[in-house]
Amino acid sequence: MNSGTYRDNPGLAELYDLVPGYGKLADIAFYVDEYLNRGGKILELGCGTGRVLIPLAEAGAEITGLDISENMLSVCREKLEQKSKKVKNRVRLVRGDMTAFTLEETFNVIIIPFRPFQHLITVPDQLSCLRKINQHLVENGKLIFDLFQVDLNRIDNPRYLEEVEDVTEYELPDGRRLRRTHRVAAYHRTEQYNDVELIYYLTGKDGATERIVHAFPFRYFFRYEMEHLLKRSGFKIVNLFGDFDKCPLTDSSPEMIFVAEKFEDPDS
Repeated sequence: MNSGTYRDNPGLAELYDLVPGYGKLADIAFYVDEYLNRGGKILELGCGTGRVLIPLAEAGAEITGLDISENMLSVCREKLEQKSKKVKNRVRLVRGDMTAFTLEETFNVIIIPFRPFQHLITVPDQLSCLRKINQHLVENGKLIFDLFQVDLNRIDNPRYLEEVEDVTEYELPDGRRLRRTHRVAAYHRTEQYNDVELIYYLTGKDGATERIVHAFPFRYFFRYEMEHLLKRSGFKIVNLFGDFDKCPLTDSSPEMIFVAEKFEDPDS
């Protein structure tokens, strides 16, 4: 068995872009539309392989992408090499920790697409990230990010300890075959996080199958908890959506998408 994270396993960065559907998720159009409506310089935290960053650059955004994984950034750089010089010149990539970064510029908008904020397990890390974001925003700048809305049936349910297939086996361009499952490895209800595993089964042309496990803790948040964290970090909420079509948040919404505005320096 092969296991690890995006930071220590280069193979996981390759597998990320091989998951069908990631490149067609509705969040890409949402973040591009937000840019087109607002303009200005953008910072993306947890930019990964550029799934959202590159479409934003193609739409005209001057964008900095920050990620803690050099493996993911390497894949992003390779993808950017296939783009026009104009697009490449709009992008700056930085390796860094979203809880402790210092850049020599400020931004009009900072985004955190596809839930990287949920990798911050402790309140000190969450506040550190939000306060760093505040420091890097212009006055009245916007923070836009998405979290999943908690499904109470899944918080501590033994059925999710078993593997569930979410990517049916299919053939890759090089002739290998890939399928993926996921499961919760452990529940930590008191700390509000689960140990999650994404499990890739990669079958070579010789028929041998490798089991590759991407294991990570994943925090879950509730609406008013997040509102308090934002308030403590100098933000006020401008919009709160329940999905990427910008519909209101309801009991049945799959997402919580926050648009928050910087209104004060929390350290002042």
